[in-house]
Amino acid sequence: MTLDANMAARLTAWLRTRLPDADEVHIEGLDRVKFGHSAEMMMMSVVARHGDQDARQDVVVRLRPKPPALLEPYDLARQFTILRALEDTTVRVPRALWLEDTGEVLGRPFFVMERAVGDVYEMEAPADVADQTVVRMCESLAEQLAAIHSVDLKQTGLYALDNGSDHLDRELEHWAAEMNRVKRDSLPALERLHRALRERKPEPCPKVTLVHGDAKPGNFAFVGGDVSAVFDWEMTTVGDPLTDIGWLEMLWIQPVGINSHPAALTIDALLGHYEAISGIKVQNRSWYRAFNAFKMAVICLIGAMLVEDGHSDDQKLVLAAYGTPLMTKVGLAELGIDEALDDGPVLPREERIQQVLAQAT
Repeated sequence: MTLDANMAARLTAWLRTRLPDADEVHIEGLDRVKFGHSAEMMMMSVVARHGDQDARQDVVVRLRPKPPALLEPYDLARQFTILRALEDTTVRVPRALWLEDTGEVLGRPFFVMERAVGDVYEMEAPADVADQTVVRMCESLAEQLAAIHSVDLKQTGLYALDNGSDHLDRELEHWAAEMNRVKRDSLPALERLHRALRERKPEPCPKVTLVHGDAKPGNFAFVGGDVSAVFDWEMTTVGDPLTDIGWLEMLWIQPVGINSHPAALTIDALLGHYEAISGIKVQNRSWYRAFNAFKMAVICLIGAMLVEDGHSDDQKLVLAAYGTPLMTKVGLAELGIDEALDDGPVLPREERIQQVLAQAT
């Protein structure tokens, strides 16, 4: 039996326990669609027979990445809880169906969710789409971000995720701890950025909300001009909604995806629409951009060290490693710091880079 056939057999046996009323359960079209250190994804159809009638569900399996991953500790059960809590809100999320959190079925925890309809523009701009539709996409993205920030934390139970009052301190400490965990030596520029962020930390947004944590355009699917689903709730927490805004700003300036379309709203127009919908005033934008540049730089650094230490041969992580010095410079510039600072060892060793790149050719 092949690896995929064995996986299908294990999944089928487990799904029968999730659908005990079905006379027969089988899966079709098992397809691995994404591998990486964020998550491993598979698509399939679950067919449950009741008498002579078949009920088909198109689903996605989200599997915990092999440790060590970019985001550790990696908590799939937490993501599942968030999706379940958001089902009856105005936030458009795939419906979470079943969770397997022991790792006994596939060797790692996973959950199953409905396959959302829609197109995701991760790297490419929308093609053959009217300009007005692209404008509407941008507006709908802002509206969904506002919806996330208006979730009733008490009613959904999501207030229990984290203490929102210390969010900024918690985030600064977390990403600094991650930087220190993986660094090989002193990183003067990145460490300087962290100190400056702590020294200049503003008063947080007075409204404590659900925070997506990775509100990039590529995590929104669209049908026509409207968002049909919001994905990737790995870094979700409770706290300052302006951290999502700073992250979106940093991604909006990158010339990929929906924002690279000529008709896409400018970031100022996008945020103006967000303010009008959410009632949240966007302020201290430079600090929040700098903070998110720091966060991006550290994530890129973690990826670089995964390659350096032989945990990954992912060419994307090699290319992303160059984001650490770039994002560090962006963050320092946002805070008006123009000191000449050394980056330190933020890239994998050259021989390791060449080894990984050679495997891709």
